[in-house]
Amino acid sequence: MKLARIDIDQVLPLRHLVLWPDRTEDFCRISGDEDALHYGAFIDDQLVCVASIFIEGGNARLRKFATLPERQNQGIGSALLAHILEELKDHDAKRFWCDARSSATGIYTRFGLAVESEPFNKGGVDYVKMAKQL
Repeated sequence: MKLARIDIDQVLPLRHLVLWPDRTEDFCRISGDEDALHYGAFIDDQLVCVASIFIEGGNARLRKFATLPERQNQGIGSALLAHILEELKDHDAKRFWCDARSSATGIYTRFGLAVESEPFNKGGVDYVKMAKQL
Protein backbone atom coordinates (compact mmCIF):
# COMPACT_ATOMS: atom_id res chain seq x y z
CA MET A 1 0.00 0.00 0.00
CA LYS A 2 1.21 3.49 -0.85
CA LEU A 3 0.02 6.49 1.19
CA ALA A 4 0.53 9.93 -0.32
CA ARG A 5 -0.61 13.51 -0.64
CA ILE A 6 -2.75 13.89 -3.74
CA ASP A 7 -4.64 16.70 -5.44
CA ILE A 8 -8.34 17.43 -5.41
CA ASP A 9 -8.80 16.18 -8.97
CA GLN A 10 -7.67 12.73 -7.82
CA VAL A 11 -9.95 12.85 -4.76
CA LEU A 12 -13.21 13.81 -6.45
CA PRO A 13 -13.96 10.62 -8.44
CA LEU A 14 -13.62 8.41 -5.34
CA ARG A 15 -15.53 10.87 -3.14
CA HIS A 16 -18.28 10.83 -5.76
CA LEU A 17 -18.39 7.04 -6.10
CA VAL A 18 -18.46 6.33 -2.35
CA LEU A 19 -20.22 9.29 -0.74
CA TRP A 20 -22.63 10.71 -3.30
CA PRO A 21 -23.03 8.32 -6.25
CA ASP A 22 -26.49 9.75 -6.97
CA ARG A 23 -25.16 13.31 -7.37
CA THR A 24 -22.79 14.90 -9.87
CA GLU A 25 -19.05 14.80 -9.31
CA ASP A 26 -19.09 18.60 -9.05
CA PHE A 27 -21.51 18.29 -6.10
CA CYS A 28 -18.71 16.47 -4.25
CA ARG A 29 -16.46 19.54 -4.33
CA ILE A 30 -16.72 21.44 -1.05
CA SER A 31 -15.74 24.93 0.05
CA GLY A 32 -12.06 25.06 0.95
CA ASP A 33 -11.01 22.07 -1.17
CA GLU A 34 -8.52 24.23 -3.03
CA ASP A 35 -6.60 24.93 0.21
CA ALA A 36 -7.06 21.57 1.96
CA LEU A 37 -4.54 18.77 2.33
CA HIS A 38 -5.73 15.72 0.41
CA TYR A 39 -4.48 12.19 1.03
CA GLY A 40 -4.90 8.89 -0.73
CA ALA A 41 -4.17 5.21 -0.24
CA PHE A 42 -3.19 3.22 -3.30
CA ILE A 43 -3.12 -0.54 -3.77
CA ASP A 44 -1.53 -1.74 -7.00
CA ASP A 45 -1.64 1.85 -8.28
CA GLN A 46 -5.42 2.04 -7.72
CA LEU A 47 -6.69 4.83 -5.45
CA VAL A 48 -8.86 3.03 -2.90
CA CYS A 49 -9.21 5.51 0.00
CA VAL A 50 -9.22 9.32 0.29
CA ALA A 51 -9.41 11.88 3.08
CA SER A 52 -9.19 15.65 3.19
CA ILE A 53 -7.83 17.81 6.01
CA PHE A 54 -8.88 21.42 6.45
CA ILE A 55 -6.59 23.40 8.77
CA GLU A 56 -7.87 26.62 10.28
CA GLY A 57 -6.81 28.44 13.42
CA GLY A 58 -4.88 25.52 14.90
CA ASN A 59 -7.67 23.04 14.17
CA ALA A 60 -7.25 20.23 11.64
CA ARG A 61 -10.62 18.93 10.49
CA LEU A 62 -10.99 15.58 8.76
CA ARG A 63 -13.65 15.65 6.08
CA LYS A 64 -14.86 13.35 3.31
CA PHE A 65 -13.06 10.18 4.41
CA ALA A 66 -14.04 7.54 1.84
CA THR A 67 -12.90 4.01 1.04
CA LEU A 68 -14.08 1.87 -1.86
CA PRO A 69 -16.76 -0.50 -0.50
CA GLU A 70 -14.85 -3.62 -1.56
CA ARG A 71 -11.76 -2.33 0.31
CA GLN A 72 -13.47 -1.40 3.59
CA ASN A 73 -12.66 -3.22 6.84
CA GLN A 74 -9.15 -4.11 5.62
CA GLY A 75 -7.18 -1.56 7.68
CA ILE A 76 -6.68 0.84 4.77
CA GLY A 77 -8.57 3.72 6.36
CA SER A 78 -6.70 3.15 9.63
CA ALA A 79 -3.36 3.23 7.83
CA LEU A 80 -4.30 6.46 6.06
CA LEU A 81 -5.52 8.05 9.28
CA ALA A 82 -2.27 7.12 11.06
CA HIS A 83 -0.30 8.62 8.16
CA ILE A 84 -2.31 11.85 8.31
CA LEU A 85 -1.88 12.22 12.08
CA GLU A 86 1.87 11.75 11.69
CA GLU A 87 2.03 14.37 8.92
CA LEU A 88 0.02 16.87 10.97
CA LYS A 89 3.04 17.15 13.28
CA ASP A 90 4.62 19.27 10.52
CA HIS A 91 1.71 21.74 10.54
CA ASP A 92 0.52 24.20 13.16
CA ALA A 93 -2.50 22.12 14.12
CA LYS A 94 -3.10 21.68 17.84
CA ARG A 95 -6.40 19.83 17.62
CA PHE A 96 -7.74 17.16 15.26
CA TRP A 97 -11.49 16.73 14.87
CA CYS A 98 -14.26 15.41 12.66
CA ASP A 99 -17.97 14.85 12.41
CA ALA A 100 -17.95 11.06 12.68
CA ARG A 101 -20.77 8.85 11.51
CA SER A 102 -22.17 7.27 14.66
CA SER A 103 -21.64 3.87 13.06
CA ALA A 104 -17.91 4.56 12.57
CA THR A 105 -16.82 5.97 15.92
CA GLY A 106 -14.71 2.88 16.67
CA ILE A 107 -11.94 3.80 14.22
CA TYR A 108 -11.61 7.27 15.71
CA THR A 109 -11.65 6.01 19.29
CA ARG A 110 -8.70 3.74 18.44
CA PHE A 111 -6.76 6.87 17.46
CA GLY A 112 -7.55 8.69 20.70
CA LEU A 113 -10.47 10.83 19.60
CA ALA A 114 -13.30 11.31 22.10
CA VAL A 115 -16.95 12.16 21.50
CA GLU A 116 -17.59 15.86 22.17
CA SER A 117 -21.24 16.25 21.20
CA GLU A 118 -24.65 14.74 21.39
CA PRO A 119 -25.63 12.81 18.25
CA PHE A 120 -26.95 14.93 15.40
CA ASN A 121 -28.36 14.16 11.98
CA LYS A 122 -27.15 15.38 8.59
CA GLY A 123 -28.84 14.17 5.44
CA GLY A 124 -30.47 11.25 7.22
CA VAL A 125 -27.19 10.04 8.78
CA ASP A 126 -26.40 10.20 12.50
CA TYR A 127 -23.10 11.83 13.51
CA VAL A 128 -21.17 12.91 16.60
CA LYS A 129 -18.34 15.40 16.86
CA MET A 130 -15.06 13.72 17.90
CA ALA A 131 -11.69 15.32 18.65
CA LYS A 132 -8.26 15.00 20.23
CA GLN A 133 -5.41 17.31 21.10
CA LEU A 134 -2.30 16.91 18.95
